Amino acid sequence: RIGLQLRATLENITRLRAEGEDFRWYLKLKCGNCGEVSEKWQYLRLMDSAPLKGGRGSATMVQKCKLCSRENSIEILSQTIKPYNAEDSEKFKTIVEFECRGLEPVDFQPQAGFAAEGAESGTPFNDINLLEKDWNDYDEKTKESVGIYEVTHKFVKC
Repeated sequence: RIGLQLRATLENITRLRAEGEDFRWYLKLKCGNCGEVSEKWQYLRLMDSAPLKGGRGSATMVQKCKLCSRENSIEILSQTIKPYNAEDSEKFKTIVEFECRGLEPVDFQPQAGFAAEGAESGTPFNDINLLEKDWNDYDEKTKESVGIYEVTHKFVKC
């Protein structure tokens, strides 16, 4: 199991989270057998499921390595998806875990689909795009600017 940890500076915002079953976790994946790393960003979604060879259940993504032809899989563990809150600001926190069988995430690219709310007001902010690693808006209720800055990540073994 590998956890994706996020660190960001939150300004007047809390409950930053991946929103919905169709949220796309953009990852670069490495084959655990031969070490080949995908050139392109690949995404995983909770709503996706593929059967494993030999009827051993299913996983979020099943793919054959281009180099060694080994069948590998990775599963999003839905119960591990957690929001990044105001009190987590500037600290690393695991926001999701992946069950990895032969595929290992080596890079993460936050894109669109995040949601958050105003720390004081509860104002919802939807479809936040973190591709630029920074995002800001204005909370009409509190008349304050809100933002998410210096987004960074790391992977940890769980």
